[in-house]
Amino acid sequence: MDLEGKRIVVVGGSRGLGSGLAEAFVARAAEVTVVARNATAVQGPAEQLPVTAISADATDADAASRIMEQTRPDIVIMNAGAEPPMERIDRIGWEAFTTNWNVDVKAALHWVQAALTLPMAPGGLVVLVSSGAAVQGSPLSGGYAGAKRAQWFIAKYADGLSAELGMGLRFRVIVPRQMFVGTGVGDTGIGAYAAKAGRTFAEQAATWPAMTPRAFGDTVAELIGKSSLAEAMVYAVRGDTGVTVIE
Repeated sequence: MDLEGKRIVVVGGSRGLGSGLAEAFVARAAEVTVVARNATAVQGPAEQLPVTAISADATDADAASRIMEQTRPDIVIMNAGAEPPMERIDRIGWEAFTTNWNVDVKAALHWVQAALTLPMAPGGLVVLVSSGAAVQGSPLSGGYAGAKRAQWFIAKYADGLSAELGMGLRFRVIVPRQMFVGTGVGDTGIGAYAAKAGRTFAEQAATWPAMTPRAFGDTVAELIGKSSLAEAMVYAVRGDTGVTVIE
């Protein structure tokens, strides 16, 4: 898939991995729209990159449908998510435990539904950015791991429906199998696990491969460009091992 001129919507693209993805797609001459919750968050990318910035709540079903209708994207990258409250399982309350279900999973569901009901044109690709926690768990982050795994099921159900109805759409999952310094989720997790292990933040961060959000974005963009993600459903990305297929 040649990304030049492709209409790409990055939901949750104003910072962290989303920003790295937006930068990587712009570098490949794609027409990028960044969606983020507040106007201040989306102004930065719009000023620094040739992107269209839209302020919207990713969990709002009406916003998802409206933006999909306006942009008619070839590719949607669903990266929006909340920073997980970090606490031991015996101490965390239900509201904190379900934070990522109410944001990450809810947003994924609404954008996937919008892609199916619009519908996107045949050949359209929707990518949900999950987490390595969905593979091995994350005992200090409440319901985060389960929420990120639920995104896999949403993608699988949607992909199966697309095949059943002959829609020609693909729904895929990218799993970052490491924490990233300088991102909200990464810094939150590194800080919590550093405290538990009696390490400094830098010591805990050093247990993960060095990979920047932009490097992550370049890896994902190259993967999409070379394969269109047609070979598998779930792909892992990590700084030291690159891209591997999970399933």
